[in-house]
Order: sequence, then C-alpha cells, then structure tokens
Amino acid sequence: MEKIDQIHTVSMVISLILVSLVGIYTGSKVTSAIDFIVSGRKAGVLLVTGTITGTLLGGASTVGTAELAFRYGFSAWWFTLGGGLGCFLLALILSRPLRQPGLETLPQLLTQSYGPAAGPVAGVFSATGMFFNIVAQVLAAIALIIPVFHLTPHIAALVAIVLIICYVSFGGAMSTGIVGTVKMIVLMLALILTGSLAYQNMGGFTGLGDAFPTYPWFSLFGRGYATDIAAGFALVVGVLSTQTYFQAMFSGRNIQTSVIGAMMAGIIMIPCGFAGILVGMSMRYHFPDIVAAEALPLFIINYLPAWLGGILLAVLLLAVVGTAAGLSLGISTMFTRDIYCVYVNKGADDKRILLVSRILLIGVVSLTMLFVAGNLKTMILQWSFLSMGLRGACVFLPLLGAIYFRKLVSPIGGVLALAIGPIAVLVWKVVFPQGIDPLYAGMSASFIVLFISSMIALVYRTAKSS
Repeated sequence: MEKIDQIHTVSMVISLILVSLVGIYTGSKVTSAIDFIVSGRKAGVLLVTGTITGTLLGGASTVGTAELAFRYGFSAWWFTLGGGLGCFLLALILSRPLRQPGLETLPQLLTQSYGPAAGPVAGVFSATGMFFNIVAQVLAAIALIIPVFHLTPHIAALVAIVLIICYVSFGGAMSTGIVGTVKMIVLMLALILTGSLAYQNMGGFTGLGDAFPTYPWFSLFGRGYATDIAAGFALVVGVLSTQTYFQAMFSGRNIQTSVIGAMMAGIIMIPCGFAGILVGMSMRYHFPDIVAAEALPLFIINYLPAWLGGILLAVLLLAVVGTAAGLSLGISTMFTRDIYCVYVNKGADDKRILLVSRILLIGVVSLTMLFVAGNLKTMILQWSFLSMGLRGACVFLPLLGAIYFRKLVSPIGGVLALAIGPIAVLVWKVVFPQGIDPLYAGMSASFIVLFISSMIALVYRTAKSS
C-alpha cells in the first residue's frame, strides 16, 4: 500500500487555506443576525442547494458510506437514497408552510400550534439528535486526518473541531451556503472520479460479481430488511425534521427558489452514495485488513496522483467540516431564537443576538470532544442513523399535525409528543438494543400521544358545544 508523502500534505493544506479564506471573506459581509442565520433571506437557487448539500453531503455520505460498504456492500446506499428522497419531500410538501414571514426556526413554527412550551422542548430534543450527527462528522474527520498527518485520534479530533468553528463562526448561513456550494461542485467531481476509478479497478460489474457473492454485497437489505428499511426511513423523516435544512428553505429569496434548491439537492444526493459503495467494496477486495473507516482516504492515497489526492482529501475534509458546521449552526440558531431570546433576554439587540449565536456555536462544537473521546471505534453511520431517527421521532409527526391538522391536534398532546418520541428512541435503544429499530418505537409513541390527546380534545369540544 502506498504511503502519504509531502505532496499530499502540501496540496491538502493549500486547498484548506484557500477555502478558509473564502469563509473568512464571507464572514466580513455579515453585519447582522439575519445575515448570520438565514443569509438575509436573499439566497438564490445555487446557495439554497449548496446549504442543503453542504450539510447532507458530508462525512456520513462519503467516508461513512465507504466504511459501511467495506463491511456490507450496497446497503450502505441508504444514507444518500433516504437523504435525496427527504429533499424531494421537503420541496413538495413543506416549502410553502416554511415561507411564513419572520419564520427562522422550526420551533417557531411548532409554537404556533402547540404554544410557547413547544419551542424549548422541540429545540432541546432536535438539537440532541443533530448533535449526534456532529459526533459522526468528527469521527469521519479523524479517519481523514490520521492517514495524512499521522496524529493521535484525540489530536485529530481537536483539529477537526477547530476547523468546524472557523468554517461557520464567521459567516454563519452565508459561509455555510457559499463554501458549501463550492464544496458541492468539487466534491461531486471527486466522487465521480473515485467511483469511476474504483469501478475500473474491479473490472466493472463483472469483476465485482466475481469478487463478491450476491447476498449481502449487492442487496440494499444486506444488514436485514428491518434494519435497512429503518435506516432509509430515518433519513427521510430526519431531513424533514431538521433545523439546518429548514434554515436553507427560509433563506431562499422566494418559494420557487427554495423548492428548486431542495429538488436539486435531492438529485445530487442520490447518486453520490454509489461512488462511496464502489470505493468501499474495491478496498475490501484489495486491502481487506485496513481500518474500514479509512477506506476512502486510503483509496485516494493509493490510486490518485499525490497532488490531486491532496486536493481531494482536503475536499473530503471540508465536506465533513461543512456538515458539522451546518448542524452546529442549526443548533445555535434554535437555542438563540427559541430559548435565549424568549426566556433569557427578550430585548436583546441585533449585535447581542449575533454574539450569542457565535458563542453557542463554539460551545456546541467543543462539547463533541467529550463524546468522540469515548467512541473512537464506533461506526460513523451508526451515529448518523441514530441522529436522524431521534430528530424524526421528535419533530416529524407533531410538525405534520401543526401544518395539516392544526384544528385537530391538541396543544398539550403536541408538546408531549415532542418529548415522548425521542425519549422512547433513547430508552428503547438502551433497554432493547437487539429489538426493533428505536425509530419505530419513537414514532409509535409520538403517534399514540398525538392521537389520544386529539381524541380527548375532540370529545371535550363536542361535549362543550352541546
């Protein structure tokens, strides 16, 4: 196996510096909290697309997909398949409700139906789910940094955290969108290149078929039907329950812009996983003893010219950093708008809101170090699927109720569902680790609470009117 050389390192460092300068330049254009949070509500199609894919197309869909494909094959495709479908549904069923004047956060939308208590409850549990995905991104960043710089895992994690903070703390949504757009274009080219090369190295589908048995390697359900269907479903409801993707929709200059941006993100996401699968399976065949999480970076180091390999490694690292930055921005926005500005300092001026947003963002990213330190050997997508499932169990059904069944849902039931859904996910995962997927338990609990509370409210209103 080839080893990293100075050309890889220099090329990677130069690429990182150039993109960092773009982020810093963007940050100089941020003069208000509205610029930081929703790009001043003037983003075009490309910026909306870049913001969504800049978060979705990260460590899980690249490094994590290759890692899972190294172990199981085509079932690793569920992250980008589910993510792409989630983007389509975001455009088709939620774009118009998300364009209400002055709306900046998902909890703000929920409080319109369920009252002020819904804001902090949704914010805390949704942020918890998003936080777990930041952990996944840092794990992916470690897998990229170690082969290049030969750092210890803990130092590599620290480097990743610093990069995340620099990426977004200056420019907020503007930085995430603009740098995300640049990253999206380059990353797509990188995935096409690596996927094509892996396909050639394996001798096409004929070579793949000769190297691997049909099951589980070429099945979308190689880990079991229940497990893989839950993984895809978690991505769909996760996308439809995440502040960061809603924030991209809020930032579009009009509804049409946001819809087209989300549709384009879905079109981009679906094929991206295929490249990671080809790389993961190729590395499993040629180098079966490597660390699975390092399949993609080691493929680049072994099969591409050093100068190009360094650039692609930098792009992959930026993909990871960009996803973590976008999620961190979403958490920061919810805590600032839905907790700080509502319960701590209602009269906060624009400068104070901007300062608090940046402080919270830095704090959220720094906190991931505690979780990463004790979970260095866990799979990247394990955290990503749990993250999406937790967000979906918290928000998805109460959100649909708030938008489409507003006259039927009970405010008390809505708040309870926001809390009980994610709690059921976490409890089920601990108590029944080998049982059905925790997402099903969380969604079921959320539905039962919403249904029973709505029926009680309906009976009460009927009795009162008679």
